[in-house]
Amino acid sequence: MNESSSLAVRLDMDWERFLAANDMEWVVKPVSWDEGAFLGNGLLGSMVYGEEHASKRHVLRMVTGRTDVTASRMDRAGFPPRVPVGELDLELEGKIYHPTHMRISLWNAELQATLTTTSGEVKLRSLVHSLYPVIAVEIETTTGESGARCAWYAYPEVDPVLKNADGLNLNQYIPVTDVEQTEGEDGIRVCTQKYSVEDGCVTAWKEVQVSPNRRICWLSVARGHGESAKAEAVKAVAQASAANFEEWVQAHRAWWHRYYRQSFVSLPDGRLESFYWIQMYKLASATRADSPLIDNQGPWLTSTPWPGVWFNMNVQMSYSPVYTANRLEIGESLVRSLSENRDNLILNVPEDCRHDSAGLGRSCSFDLSAKVEDEVGNLTWICHNVWRHYRYAMDDAMLGDVLFPILKRSVSYYMHLLEEGNDELLHLPPTISPEYGSFMRTTVPDCHYDLSLLRWGCETLLAICGRLAAPDPLIPKWEDILARLAPLPVDETGFMIGRDMPLAYGHRHFSHLLAIFPLHLIGGETEEERALIATSLRHWLAKEGDLRGFSMTGSASIAAVLGWGDEALRLLQSLLLIIKPNTMYKEAGPVIETPLAGAESIHDMLLQSWGGKLRVFPAVPKAWTELAYHDLRAEGAFLVSAVRKDTATQWIRVKSLAGEPCLIKTGWSGRIRWNIIDAHGEVRVHGEEDIDDEILLDMNIGEEVVLYPGDGLPDLRICPVEGAGKVARYYGGHKPWRLYGFHSDQV
Repeated sequence: MNESSSLAVRLDMDWERFLAANDMEWVVKPVSWDEGAFLGNGLLGSMVYGEEHASKRHVLRMVTGRTDVTASRMDRAGFPPRVPVGELDLELEGKIYHPTHMRISLWNAELQATLTTTSGEVKLRSLVHSLYPVIAVEIETTTGESGARCAWYAYPEVDPVLKNADGLNLNQYIPVTDVEQTEGEDGIRVCTQKYSVEDGCVTAWKEVQVSPNRRICWLSVARGHGESAKAEAVKAVAQASAANFEEWVQAHRAWWHRYYRQSFVSLPDGRLESFYWIQMYKLASATRADSPLIDNQGPWLTSTPWPGVWFNMNVQMSYSPVYTANRLEIGESLVRSLSENRDNLILNVPEDCRHDSAGLGRSCSFDLSAKVEDEVGNLTWICHNVWRHYRYAMDDAMLGDVLFPILKRSVSYYMHLLEEGNDELLHLPPTISPEYGSFMRTTVPDCHYDLSLLRWGCETLLAICGRLAAPDPLIPKWEDILARLAPLPVDETGFMIGRDMPLAYGHRHFSHLLAIFPLHLIGGETEEERALIATSLRHWLAKEGDLRGFSMTGSASIAAVLGWGDEALRLLQSLLLIIKPNTMYKEAGPVIETPLAGAESIHDMLLQSWGGKLRVFPAVPKAWTELAYHDLRAEGAFLVSAVRKDTATQWIRVKSLAGEPCLIKTGWSGRIRWNIIDAHGEVRVHGEEDIDDEILLDMNIGEEVVLYPGDGLPDLRICPVEGAGKVARYYGGHKPWRLYGFHSDQV
């Protein structure tokens, strides 16, 4: 074996077996959205669960959603909300009872179930195809269940028992709907729902008896209700039903297998490891590069007061894990949405500002039409997500074509609001700090939320001009703002909501701490900064009050900035007590961002890269003596792999995709060795030196470096790590006993 091959990092694992231990599993029939089995392809989705009402115990519901189906409100002005589509019900001869078993195979993105009824047994397999807008349901029945069938119900036709089981929300707009059902050629049935002249949806489905005891049902939903929508839905079903089913399924699986392999994370905590991988599954189920952006629920719409897109936290947090997870194509849906709706972003600001400004209100539909009122910073925060996308990809074309012009307009809107005070500093008028005093629409001058976003925006615009070597006439103005902008208000409790307004009561949002996370304007590089961060975090959490699930994720990421691994872990463990058994999240209604942000908090414990520095294992809890990850992505377009054993980092590998400077915070002190391997797999240069934690290396595009302490070359294999009592398949149905070893050992 030559030296270059001995330095090759190897991912040594059985993906299918590894993910099987993290599957969602139900040992009894799920009976609510909170514990349903969810499937999706970024546009279509299905949430599968039953009902315990005596008249419906023979029904397994597959509540179906298409993300972009909306209805214009006829009762009052407002954005077009999403509306429920309907459900495909598996209606059985007998009542479902024990032993019934359901499982989501993460590896194959399929639901597999054995339903035991009072009349027989039904084996079910269902998937939402990764490449085509089609849901497939395959059933095999015993003799007593030969009459089992799939039946489609448009939402207005869903049995009231089932609607009531979901809990009606009186704040939710449900349009008056005309429903028409027809049967076309080749046995394809069509259901058209018409909400208005423009709005509606079409469902097409077909059930085929493949053998005496085996049937397959294909279903597709198209947006609109005209002939083109009908043709679209019918064509999707016709093509799917005409294909070789097993080959069609294999194409679906192949997409998911490629997706998962983009990066790897293994934790000694079984609950958090499963939680993490279910979020990776949820991301690609909720959106794709060519799909609508992630709104408050993804494709799994149910009873909610929030049937749209919220921009004062929700979208930002939903996309937060895609960057470090090396799943940037998922983030393309956000980048594309901003680019395609740029004109509406301009129309969102007052008319006298539209010549140079743009903005984004709190909530809207997918067209991003939301007037800016007192909550000013939402578009700038969204731009921070796009900036992260850029920094992890180093795509200068996207930087110049998409981010720069939108961020420039967002900052320009702030410039219209700035006022020079008697202190010769620039101040902001009263604005809203999201979620603080919401019911009273509390406003505060020099609001932390807006000051921090404006400062970040100006710094970033200057950085973009430098990167692209593109001088801009507003550069002096941005520099002046940075020189004279009012400082972020601080008192003895840490960061304040704004000028003269301390955090006086429980506050679920971290809008008053944005300078710490996610903007990282203050990074804890000095003892003074660390003390300010620590004081601010402790004061926020001590107020308790309205703390929610996303409070736990934000505070865990802030704790990780300080290197407080044990604190971050406790906060994530608190989150796990709040999320639903299927890892969904709900307050007054379901919202998707909180669990996804929990995955980002895990990333922040394993790898941080803001501020031009790669921090490897920056916030590891004492209990996590072993850790492993492969090809996590970092700012500067680096892929990072690392292994930790016996509480020590064994080695670090960094691959450069863009040739950027590489400053690594290793956690090591003393003599280390490193080898830079070129794009052809040959060792270009060896090195060894004494370091105190950090090392700066220069790599060309396609090169990678392997670093390790000590004299001997370590084992560069990456394997799943074990942990004491590592629980398997904890999520899905509610199974708390598995935390204590009472479960099947079968993976």
